[in-house]
Amino acid sequence: MASASITARSLSTLLGDWQGAGAQYAALADRVRLLVLDGRIPVDTRLPAERELAEALGLSRTTVSAAYAQLRDAEFLHSIRGSGSLTRLPEGPRSIPLPTDTGILDFSKASLPALPWLAETVRQAADELPRHLGDSGYDPVGIPELRAAIAERYADRGLPTEPDEIMVTIGAQHAIALLARTLIGRGDRVLVEQPSYPHAYEALRAAGGRFAPASVVAGDDGGEADSMVQAIERTSPAVGYLMPDFHNPTGRSMSEEDRARVVDAAARAGTLLIADETTAELDIDRLDAHAPFAVHGDAVLIGSVGKTVWGGVRVGWIRAPRPLIRKLVAARHPGDLGTPILEQLVVTALMPQMPEILELRREQLRAGREHLEAGLADGFPEWDVPHVDGGLSTWINLGVPVSSQLALAARTHGLIIAAGPRFGIDGAFERFLRLPIGYSAEETDAALAALALAWRSLARTPVVDPSFLADVV
Repeated sequence: MASASITARSLSTLLGDWQGAGAQYAALADRVRLLVLDGRIPVDTRLPAERELAEALGLSRTTVSAAYAQLRDAEFLHSIRGSGSLTRLPEGPRSIPLPTDTGILDFSKASLPALPWLAETVRQAADELPRHLGDSGYDPVGIPELRAAIAERYADRGLPTEPDEIMVTIGAQHAIALLARTLIGRGDRVLVEQPSYPHAYEALRAAGGRFAPASVVAGDDGGEADSMVQAIERTSPAVGYLMPDFHNPTGRSMSEEDRARVVDAAARAGTLLIADETTAELDIDRLDAHAPFAVHGDAVLIGSVGKTVWGGVRVGWIRAPRPLIRKLVAARHPGDLGTPILEQLVVTALMPQMPEILELRREQLRAGREHLEAGLADGFPEWDVPHVDGGLSTWINLGVPVSSQLALAARTHGLIIAAGPRFGIDGAFERFLRLPIGYSAEETDAALAALALAWRSLARTPVVDPSFLADVV
């Protein structure tokens, strides 16, 4: 049985401007395929009946039937008598035609390679494991030495913190989901940035939150704070989720003045702010480093080592008042029984090395940013590429609303990219594309070559003026 369903009206909204120059059934199938591939339609979701979708889109039922048939042939849809048509993912990469000599380039993830000395640190941590083996191993709050090390790191950054104000989680996403289901009641208003991290949207929505969006525009100094303050005053949300440093996907950072304004507005409205600081220390050349968001007032902080150490080390944390930490511990058991001890020992060993780690990441990100910016300037001169001063990605304005089409075309050349609407609510941001800056020069060159082929292929659709692509190489 399907775990979820989507109405014809909701699917119509997600599809956006999907029609191209080819057959309507093929264009419709392609757009649904992308929505499944990038997670905007979860696997095992029941799609609307053919007649209902045809009416919502103003199409013939024959067109929708042909689109569904193409999706079934590509193994993105399977139909069960009495249960409707359910989304699925095909086994293996058969749906993605790939160059035989390169394989898949996945640029949908904004990440960095593993820390060079991580394997050695894991071996050293394993030597520390025996002293914990006398316990049950179920640790819902975090081993004392790691909580102390995280608290010390906050203090070093200007925010005095005690170990009992820290809960260790299984990464930042786990922290977001745990906070969401603990703090949000069904129907509660939740302040969110637009665009933002898509998995945060998913966790907040799954907890029953109704979004009160605030616009984020890279380089728009003060504009986001105005939007957030207005949204808080208008809706009095129970919770707010934001990324004040090197925001995903735009890369922008809030000023100290704007942080104080938002915290003050939240305090007056009784809104509990959650600041996701997983990228906060990934400076490249920002002039002024910011202290943790909570220096301005009450706020819950989320951190992790997924962006600084490696995504495969699933350790994150929550900094919150002691009563909330106790509430989170009580709420945690239905979902999981604690963070793995060995991984906590690994992170405990790495925390004192954080200045060295961040310096290494700074140089890697600087080199990646400069190489990507140069390649984009040469190959895509009409794109608006902001110069980010930290973080893991850049938010590119394509100038035309073809991001989803470009993402589909890129897959045919072996490149996976995250279309702009992946970061919006209900299909916005078709003019934007997020590209990561943390990959090697070789990987970036290969990705840009595939992207150029995909971009040129869009000249065949009337959505893009072919002259817009004249300088693409």
